[in-house]
Amino acid sequence: MPPQQPLLEPEEDTAYDSSEKVVVAVGVEDEYGDDVEAPPFSWKKLWLFTGPGFLMSIAFLDPGNLEGDLQSGAIAGYSLLWLLMWATLMGLLIQLLSARLGVATGRHLAELCREEYPPWARIVLWLMTELALIGSDIQEVIGSAIAIRILSNGFVPLWAGVVITALDCFIFLFLENYGVRKLEAFFAVLIGIMALSFAWMFGEAKPNGVDVLLGVLVPKLSSRTIKQAVGVVGCIIMPHNVFLHSALVQSRQIDQSKKGRVQEALNYYSIESTLALAVSFIINIFVTTVFAKGFYGTEIADSIGLVNAGTYLQEKYGGGLFPILYIWGIGLLAAGQSSTITGTYAGQFIMGGFLNLRLKKWVRALITRSCAIIPTMIVALIFDTSEESLDILNEWLNVLQSVQIPFALIPLLCLVSKEQIMGTFRIGPVLKIFSWLVAALVIVINGYLLLDFFSSEVNGAVFAVVVCALTAAYVAFVIYLIARAVSFSPWQSLDRS
Repeated sequence: MPPQQPLLEPEEDTAYDSSEKVVVAVGVEDEYGDDVEAPPFSWKKLWLFTGPGFLMSIAFLDPGNLEGDLQSGAIAGYSLLWLLMWATLMGLLIQLLSARLGVATGRHLAELCREEYPPWARIVLWLMTELALIGSDIQEVIGSAIAIRILSNGFVPLWAGVVITALDCFIFLFLENYGVRKLEAFFAVLIGIMALSFAWMFGEAKPNGVDVLLGVLVPKLSSRTIKQAVGVVGCIIMPHNVFLHSALVQSRQIDQSKKGRVQEALNYYSIESTLALAVSFIINIFVTTVFAKGFYGTEIADSIGLVNAGTYLQEKYGGGLFPILYIWGIGLLAAGQSSTITGTYAGQFIMGGFLNLRLKKWVRALITRSCAIIPTMIVALIFDTSEESLDILNEWLNVLQSVQIPFALIPLLCLVSKEQIMGTFRIGPVLKIFSWLVAALVIVINGYLLLDFFSSEVNGAVFAVVVCALTAAYVAFVIYLIARAVSFSPWQSLDRS
């Protein structure tokens, strides 16, 4: 009898097919280069690696972050700019670890979580990540809908803006058919629109340069601004963005078998991610200082939110050459549209990675969009009549995302620290300790936000019992993730091999 052919394992889902990846090899040195040492720096290669970091940086510029910026400026003035800078640096560290994981392993965080954790824990992680993504997407779509209402002079209601945003997102997703670089160029245009819009507002407001510089360099914190300080740090780390970046870096063709090529990719991704977050930091500075100059110390400072910010800007700074209301609307629309599309991409990678689904991308995009658009439409219809109710909803959505942060950070730090997974590219003891301290700080800060929120919102015995039960389950799962990170079992794929 002929030898029996082994059964082929089902093909696993991947972030990008080989035909979709950007080829970064340039010149003869890439063909005959050293397998151990990274080749010399090349501006051309930096350009070829530029893209994933800017897509990642959009999560630092979404409507939720813009609302945190304007409230921080209106209530705390320039005093929290230093915290914005350090929060951005902490976010950069987390995102660089995410990129490191994706480049060194050739797989993204959701795929590795599927291998590392047992089925029940994997399902819980997936559900929690999906909840965080839906909460973020609701904020982003609502932000786009508010911008559309501003630019249409109130003619387009909030629910119609949600529909337009959903349809626009599908149109923009077709850009992927023309290649990764075209899609990245489109996002670069949206970031450029945000930068120009908010820089224009900065020019109209004319904040004092010395005050801005002192706000960035001199730490200040008071009991009155503690809530805004917690919000500044809390909205920087987005759970879905940690998963997203580890997948985006795989859009470049890298030979994982050559240590020099992996190190080269890590070097270039570190440079472009730093540049991307430097741009996002400057844009956030523009928004914060405009509202600090216009509304800090005024009676309306505590009442400014994303819904009424345009109106207050118009009343304060007037029309000018081009009404500042529409400048704000254009910037907000660019922020909302770009973040909704990157949210869709994150949803595709998360679903495909955790569940190993081999679906066509448009099918996965449809599923991902539906998970967010349906609840967003319900929200738009219910809350369209009240600005105050929209602000309350935004607080709940911020809480929802804060709850999910440990479910992205702990698995990331667990995986990126292990030699069985990362090989020689695992992080060293010093970076590991520093990363865990940053993660602990972010988790504690968000824990304070949750405690403050629920202490004021939880009323009634039944509701309190339900919240306590959910909190106990939540804390138990976080402890399980930490314990698994400390006492790491051998990687399952090594056992299979």
